[in-house]
Amino acid sequence: MKCVVNVKWDDGLWISEAKTEQGEPIGLTLESGSFDALVERVKIAMLEMLELNFGYVGNVEVSFQTERTENLRAISWKPREIS
Repeated sequence: MKCVVNVKWDDGLWISEAKTEQGEPIGLTLESGSFDALVERVKIAMLEMLELNFGYVGNVEVSFQTERTENLRAISWKPREIS
């Protein structure tokens, strides 16, 4: 089975939502303060949710797709004169 996990950066947290390759929600939404920690949480919870919601027990290929948006503010910068 193949699954896709969409991961977004939102207000200081990585948030994931998982679906099967066919687009069916797995019922798994997690958040974490770091991307690596989130991946580890997904790896554990994904197998449990597939068994509970789909009765699936077997190998799973997981693709993580990430998106991170940052808002930047331009400021005027002028070097100070050194006397």
